[in-house]
Amino acid sequence: MNLSKLAFFEGSSEGFLKALDENAHMKKCKKGKVLFLHGDPAEYFYIVKSGWVKLFRETLDGAQSISDILPAGSIFGETALFENDTHPYSAEIIEPSEIMSVPIKFLKDELESNNAFTLKMLSYMARHRRRQDIEIEHRAIQNASQRIGCFLLRLVKKDHEGTIIIHLPYDKTLIASRLGMQPETFSRALSKLKEKTGIRIKGATIEFDTLEQLTSYCCSCCSSEYPCKDLLAVE
Repeated sequence: MNLSKLAFFEGSSEGFLKALDENAHMKKCKKGKVLFLHGDPAEYFYIVKSGWVKLFRETLDGAQSISDILPAGSIFGETALFENDTHPYSAEIIEPSEIMSVPIKFLKDELESNNAFTLKMLSYMARHRRRQDIEIEHRAIQNASQRIGCFLLRLVKKDHEGTIIIHLPYDKTLIASRLGMQPETFSRALSKLKEKTGIRIKGATIEFDTLEQLTSYCCSCCSSEYPCKDLLAVE
């Protein structure tokens, strides 16, 4: 995995990238593996090479609050540097994945010695905050069907041609939780989205002929225009 290609590492020194390459460990993880728990001491930060990772916290009664679900190319665990070196959330593999782990001390040293990289890190964190702000806006303004439509639009490949075919990347129950709704609400909202836009649903596969089918219905209740870069996974 070429770390220099990831936006997160822009502005980092050659020595830092070399240290990452020499000390990183790649591991294949099965679905259900917990990488760390909320409050654990942070020894590593992580990069998703393939698969999907769920970030979450647990309430006092044992329920999970999902804060993010990360695709390939995502970085996580790095915010522990700003949380007294402990993880502010838990991380679990939700689909078979390849995960790279890197000792977090190298990241800390680079932040302390490289001002350009520190500024890039602050920009990365600001992007993440904008993404959270937009998601809060969606929960306040969009209905459940529109939030699902927005989620589907973020899965469309940039170079798509012809009929758009999307395979839901993970379980519908997790998608519902990520979008802030109950599974039964998700099912009803997906049916309403089909009625409003004419998309075709075949199990975990969604098909539609044009982006306009979704953008005209979903993006009218959003302060951003499609394609919304701030809602793409922060890299």
